[in-house]
Amino acid sequence: MRTALLPFLLALIGPTVVHADGPLLELQVGDASVEAEYARSPDARERGLMTRTEMPADHGMLFRFDDFRRHCLWMKNTPLPLSAAFMDEQGRIVDVIDLEPLDKTIRCSQEPARYALEMNQGWFEQHQIELGEQVRGIPGE
Repeated sequence: MRTALLPFLLALIGPTVVHADGPLLELQVGDASVEAEYARSPDARERGLMTRTEMPADHGMLFRFDDFRRHCLWMKNTPLPLSAAFMDEQGRIVDVIDLEPLDKTIRCSQEPARYALEMNQGWFEQHQIELGEQVRGIPGE
């Protein structure tokens, strides 16, 4: 009986957003709060924000890389213009880059990184986030 209600309830609430690896993280970047999907697995990192055509303000995706080194991103199948902040193992921002929609150019961090946070393009500049700032709320590994 309960399972018969599921399609009806889903129709009422509309489409749902599938998140990378689970619930949204609450991050603090400077004075700004961010809700971030967490791309921790290789599959989630590879999928990233592909095929997304929009993303709410103050929403992003946090990538955790398996090793601490220079990492690279590209925008294959990603129609959103994004900015990405690379962070070291303590969550300190070491580089910020802009990424253009559908661009297959590989863009790498200038410094070794453990994490990257992708946001709508210009978000870091709009919030006056600078190199060296700490991203708080990253899960301990």
